Amino acid sequence: MKLATFKSGSQDKVAIVHSGDGRLFDLAAAASRDSGANPAFASMLALIDAGDAALEQAAKVFDKHGKDESLSVSVDGADILAPIPEPRQMRDGMSFPLHILQAPRGQLKLAARANNDMAELARLNAEPLGELPEIYRKQPIYYITNRFSVRGTDTTVKWPRYSQVMDYECEYGVITKNKGANITAAKAKDHIFGYTIFNDFSARDAQRIEMEGRLGPAKGKSFDGGNVMGPWIVTPDEIGDPYKLKMEVRVNGKMRSQGVSDGMLFPFEEIIAHVTKDETLMPGEFIGSGTVGNGCGLELGWYLEDGDSIELEVEKIGILKNRVERQQA
Repeated sequence: MKLATFKSGSQDKVAIVHSGDGRLFDLAAAASRDSGANPAFASMLALIDAGDAALEQAAKVFDKHGKDESLSVSVDGADILAPIPEPRQMRDGMSFPLHILQAPRGQLKLAARANNDMAELARLNAEPLGELPEIYRKQPIYYITNRFSVRGTDTTVKWPRYSQVMDYECEYGVITKNKGANITAAKAKDHIFGYTIFNDFSARDAQRIEMEGRLGPAKGKSFDGGNVMGPWIVTPDEIGDPYKLKMEVRVNGKMRSQGVSDGMLFPFEEIIAHVTKDETLMPGEFIGSGTVGNGCGLELGWYLEDGDSIELEVEKIGILKNRVERQQA
């Protein structure tokens, strides 16, 4: 099942995405045809909170009313929001070794260019990548980001005024279900509601400075609309093996990089086990994979420009598309 949130008038609506024909089936409107309003269909968080029984009920409603065209709207022209417009928590990881090795070098190159130090830039280009720091193999590494700055597909991301270097990051992640703590990796699948795509837009020049403080990204990541996810949530039964998905970045319609979700240092199940050590996981949280290798401009030395259109495609999930636009100082 693919599940979306879209805006209809002043209301946020939960929908099942028709397979193949690009329509959004309004669950709440369909349920009201039978026995009145179902509180589980009031929002995506309500659906997740209501558990597997609510998903089963959603499937029954779709089977009964899915062919009724009056209950569906076209994806084209619909105001599709992030599948969870306000997640209960957002954690983003560092899981792909190539990105972990290349990103710090990218920051050093960015600094060399800012200082017009061509000798340092040449040295960095010639230097081998080296070994992965051992900490990344010892435990999952992640940071917590701003859950109130989430946007969906087809939105324009406003370039923060304090930044001159805007970047994208190609990631995917899980939405959680079933509240719990001290969850074992073996039981963690019981806490994965579904998968979605994540674009962790980044103000690289701001990030480069603040990371010298060795605490984590702040204004390099947290600005209005900078956390983009979607276009919808895909339940695990449709995904199959989540660690074999093809991933691609296109900028202005041209392929910029390709990758595969294979090779995460820790799968989501082990990340959940780590997160929940004496800490309660809530339903409706987002946990990101971190950037796939070569999945951002920082690694490629190829950043965004005003007006660029960015598409992140992840196999079996869909395409997350956004545009970046500079704001007037």
